[in-house]
Amino acid sequence: MTASLVFLGHSTVLLDLGGVRVLTDPVLRGRLLFLRRVVAPPAPGNYGGVDAVVLSHLHHDHCDLPSLALLGRDIPLIAPDGSGDFLRRRGFRQVVTLAAGQSHRVGAVTVTATPAVHDGRREPFGPRAAAVGYRIASPRTAVYFAGDTDLFPGMADLGPDLDLALVPVWGWGPNLGPGHLDPGRAAEAVALLRPRLAVPIHWGTLFPYGLSGLYRHRLRTPARAFADAVAARALPTRVTVLAPGRGMAWQP
Repeated sequence: MTASLVFLGHSTVLLDLGGVRVLTDPVLRGRLLFLRRVVAPPAPGNYGGVDAVVLSHLHHDHCDLPSLALLGRDIPLIAPDGSGDFLRRRGFRQVVTLAAGQSHRVGAVTVTATPAVHDGRREPFGPRAAAVGYRIASPRTAVYFAGDTDLFPGMADLGPDLDLALVPVWGWGPNLGPGHLDPGRAAEAVALLRPRLAVPIHWGTLFPYGLSGLYRHRLRTPARAFADAVAARALPTRVTVLAPGRGMAWQP
């Protein structure tokens, strides 16, 4: 069995694990509040036929309601504890909420929520739901999707049998707030997780209107800086940097 992914930009990744298609934190349109997408939005063929969506938290750049609506109101959503009422009130009919440590099956794939160090409150007046990551595992392969997080105690316990880690390495602006990983700390996360493969996410896609020309390096450099930081630590993990829209496959 071959597993595969397509990096659709920011924190959105389409995973195909033995035919079960899981989409992470979908942001599928060209603008979002004060942010514009600096790469082309994904084509509908890249997110059609999804079996489930996982949401790491309710921030607008991870839980974009118009993007979720593109997938249909009956798309199964797996979301953090405390977010269920918010999503159901907006018309989504299949919502499962998980606290860290809880699991849900999607066909042959088990989705388990993991801790995250991040404020999950939806600004400015939304609910204060949890923020989580996810371990997404079939009988043959295991993937860690970090969502948004800083380093946390117990991160090493998510390995050592991970085939792939999807690791956030930046954000959507010139600076990072608390609860995020920069390239160096993302490499520290890889040292704890010890995955066979790692793909940097949460970079190179969204930026505030009018600022991308001034801070173009923030769009281009974080993923490569992360790969260099992993290499400098002589870690066994192989890092693959994917531009938004590009994919890869691996043998479990």
